[in-house]
Amino acid sequence: MGAQKIFGTDGVRGLANRNPMDSEMALKLGRSAASVLKNGAHRHRIVIGKDTRLSGYMLETALASGITSAGTDVLLVGPLPTPGVAFIARSMRADAGVVISGSHNDYRDNGIKFFDKEGFKLSDKVESQIEEAIVSGKMEEARAAPDNIGKAYRIDDATGRYIQFLKSCFPQEKTLDSLKIVVDCSNGAGYAVAPNVLEELGATVYPIATQPDGMNINRDCGSLHPEVMCQRVKKVGADCGIALDGDADRVIMCDSDGEVVDGDVIMALCGLHWNKKGKLKNNGLVATVMSNLALDHAMEKNGIKVLRAQVGDRYVVQAMRESGYNIGGEQSGHLIFLDYNTTGDGLLGALQVLSIMLEEGKPLSELKKVLTAYPQVLLNVVVREKKDFTQVPAISKAMEEAKGTLGKEGRVLVRYSGTENIARIMVEGQDSKQIQKLASHIQLTIQKNLGD
Repeated sequence: MGAQKIFGTDGVRGLANRNPMDSEMALKLGRSAASVLKNGAHRHRIVIGKDTRLSGYMLETALASGITSAGTDVLLVGPLPTPGVAFIARSMRADAGVVISGSHNDYRDNGIKFFDKEGFKLSDKVESQIEEAIVSGKMEEARAAPDNIGKAYRIDDATGRYIQFLKSCFPQEKTLDSLKIVVDCSNGAGYAVAPNVLEELGATVYPIATQPDGMNINRDCGSLHPEVMCQRVKKVGADCGIALDGDADRVIMCDSDGEVVDGDVIMALCGLHWNKKGKLKNNGLVATVMSNLALDHAMEKNGIKVLRAQVGDRYVVQAMRESGYNIGGEQSGHLIFLDYNTTGDGLLGALQVLSIMLEEGKPLSELKKVLTAYPQVLLNVVVREKKDFTQVPAISKAMEEAKGTLGKEGRVLVRYSGTENIARIMVEGQDSKQIQKLASHIQLTIQKNLGD
């Protein structure tokens, strides 16, 4: 086990009931984290939340066992969006929060990610300390004496607390009485929260995928399948649609015509509106390397800076904190508003858009015109090894030639998946045929040199 890398780009991920996503590892993670995160002589507490997938029960029990075995108490909140767990941990003054979720993945997968006492995802340094304690066996030293074993408590009103928090992020003087909204909860962690928030704010709500059974999370629904939301919006004549992923930390929307509005458009819309109201800190926002180049150009025209971080909302948040920005996000729908919450929050992002619709008195179909995305081609290649692209002359040459062809009017990004042996290719520009040709050439070159 000494050579094992437990943590990935966003916590620990894997196939449920297989290492590292099994009961044995969950117990070790719980005990190790409780030990590493202890700070001071007070009675320590860690919040555990989860999404709706079947394996969540197994992992929740094992995590709680590991944490209590180290003398730390556990606060169980049950199914709750990832940002809700971060909020509860922060508001209850807990020492950490843990979310058991496979996010947008199939129910057979699961994951464990940690938040610190301020509600931010743990740094690479702290994750390494937790991992080292497991690999070295030092976590065994964290076993509490029989009279110091922790207790586990269930927080029955966690959902209500989070609903109230989300409502407090919406303008106090406004309601959603005039709007009809479709919300796709992905049979995930937002199934109870999302419809209630919107209804309590006055909207007429048409919910989709709110009957989780442990195995239908993300199945043909949610932010990965926005077409379901789009079709329902057109059918019922709704003003817009909201589609969440399994743990509700990302959102994809659509307008009344059933046209998709992604994270880049939402960032542009919120950035411009907040800038106009004097709320945009340091006159900038943070996107990732995957965000469309049109976002940069649209913001630059309005004097707003765009800083790019690597993929992953934890890196977006890190860049936001370092630069003093309060808006950031990803094209995929992770949206962070640091004035309100500490991590990606799909419902919070949707509420920001809804408030802008009311304040501007315009439909989303008109507001979304702040950004017209450049054509973008995304291709994947299964590889036998993740070799540095610069060390493969043919691949490096293909990438540089594509960049030279596009110049400042396009982008080329080739990277490896953080969880699979896959090379991901993104080529962006104003000419669809040109970028397709360039992307296909890079794909073929990778297949020839590194293909599985």
